[in-house]
Amino acid sequence: MTTVAGRHRVAVLVLPGVPALEFGIATQTFGADPHYDVVICADGGPGLVPSAGFTVTATAGLDALIGADTVIVPGYHDIDAPPSAEVLDALRTAHGAGARMVSICVGVFALAAAGLLDGRPATTHWQYAEQLRRRHPKVEVVLNRMYVDDGDILSSAGVTAGLDLCLHLIRRDQGPAAANTRARALVAPPRRTGGQAQFIERLRPEATGDDLAPLRSWMLDNLADELTIDAIATHAHMSRRTLIRRFRQETGTSPMAWLADARIDRARELLETTTMPVEHIGRLTGLGAPSSVRAAFHRRIGTSPQEYRALFRHSATTTHP
Repeated sequence: MTTVAGRHRVAVLVLPGVPALEFGIATQTFGADPHYDVVICADGGPGLVPSAGFTVTATAGLDALIGADTVIVPGYHDIDAPPSAEVLDALRTAHGAGARMVSICVGVFALAAAGLLDGRPATTHWQYAEQLRRRHPKVEVVLNRMYVDDGDILSSAGVTAGLDLCLHLIRRDQGPAAANTRARALVAPPRRTGGQAQFIERLRPEATGDDLAPLRSWMLDNLADELTIDAIATHAHMSRRTLIRRFRQETGTSPMAWLADARIDRARELLETTTMPVEHIGRLTGLGAPSSVRAAFHRRIGTSPQEYRALFRHSATTTHP
C-alpha cells in the first residue's frame, strides 16, 4: 500500500455538505499523529468542496483512495441521493485493494450505496437508522451503538462517536498506550466502547397510527403499576393476540417491550431533572429495586443510572426529601 515514510495512509473523502466537526475529527485525530499520513480527497480532483458556511480544500482526487490503508467517509448533506458513480466505483475499488473502510455518522450511506455493507453490520446516528434500514435492506443495521467494528469495515454514530471510533482505530493499529496518549491530547475520553448505547432522545419508538394512542397514554400514566400483558389487554377490551398484533402494527414492537422502554425513558427524565434517589425512581417508574434499575440501564443505555445522571442532570434541579 502507498505510504509516506512508512506511515499509514488515511484518505478522507469529503462530499458536499461535509459537517465541520466530523471532518475535523477525522483529520485532527490522525493528522497530528506521526504514524499517519492524511490526504483529503474529493470527486473531481483537488479544489474546494462546499459545506455549511465554509469550504474544504481537497488536495487529491478519487484516485488517492486507491492504495490508502484506511478510507474515512464523514457525513454529507444529501443522503437522499447516492454519491456519483465515480465516487461509488472508487470506494469499491479501494476496498477491493485492501483499504479499511470507515464511516462517520451518515457517511455510512455512501458505503451502503456502494454495496460494501450488503449482509454486514453497520450503525449510524439514531435519527437516521430507520432510514438506512429502509433504503438499504441488505444492511444489518445495528441500532443504538456508538460504533461497529466489522474488521475491514467500521461505522459510527453521530459526531463524537466518530472520535470514539478514530481512537479505537489507533488502539487497533498501535495499542492502548498510543490511543490514550492521543485521547489526552484531544482532551477526550480515552475509551468508550462500541457497545455503549447512543444517548437517544427516546427509547420507545414513534407510533405510526393513533388507534391505540389512548391505551399508550394510559400505560404511561400507570408506569408504577404491575402492568401485565393480560392487564393491558383487559383495559383495551381485546384478546392478548389481537392486542399484540395491533400494537406491533402501530409501534413496530410488542406492548411489553414498549412498556419497558417507556419506563426507562421516564427514569432518564427523572435522573436528568431531579435529585430523586434511584430507589424512589424505581418505584415511580415500575422498574423496581435499585438493582433492577441498574440492570435495565446497563442493558438498554450501556451505563449506570448514577453515570447517566452525572452526564445529563440539569444544573437547575428539583430536590426531593
